[in-house]
Amino acid sequence: MGAKTPRGQRLSVGRPAATVVAAAVLFAGVQLTAAGGASADETPSTPPGTESTLPPPEVDGNSSGLKLRDGATLAPAKVLPIISVVESEGGEERREDTNESVKFALQAEVLFGKDSAKLSSAANARIADVAAEIENQGATKVRVFGFTDNLGSSAHGDVLSKQRAEAVHGVLEDELSDAGITFEIRGYGEQFPIASNSDEEGRKKNRRVEVSFPRGEADTAQN
Repeated sequence: MGAKTPRGQRLSVGRPAATVVAAAVLFAGVQLTAAGGASADETPSTPPGTESTLPPPEVDGNSSGLKLRDGATLAPAKVLPIISVVESEGGEERREDTNESVKFALQAEVLFGKDSAKLSSAANARIADVAAEIENQGATKVRVFGFTDNLGSSAHGDVLSKQRAEAVHGVLEDELSDAGITFEIRGYGEQFPIASNSDEEGRKKNRRVEVSFPRGEADTAQN
């Protein structure tokens, strides 16, 4: 997020350094945790509006296959979507695919100078790749969210993350020919970290801009 006092190259699809797939998990009475779905010990990025919209499956509490102790009842069913995560070798860029959406997370250092919202000379090509995928999916709603680490003041992080999201939005708007696309642009500052803020490696991942959008209908039907 820049030089502050502590307070508390393009994605290579052909050479992914790491791919994580978390299978769908049905919650029925006992909560299960899918290992490997998160990259750190903090809450993954789930800003408002990005949660799954798929309805939970119906579960028959009288099914002979369910074994509950006397008096026990089923909790409401939940489903964790299948998630595929591909991260570039240095972690500069990250792509997450679910059965509903696609999300790109670009580290701030890839796009901006230190503590700046001015795009670097290499940023446009990377953002153009994201725009191409948006067109490929036929998305009509795109979210551009900015995030920072927890260094410096929270207020500064909120402003900087919003400015960075707006800068990325500007390039996407120029690249996308479809004027019918609706953008949602927000700056969340230090909220919703995807890695630990206890060291620079984690803070670097948290300083990012995420671009997310629904998968195309034809593409969704195949998954």
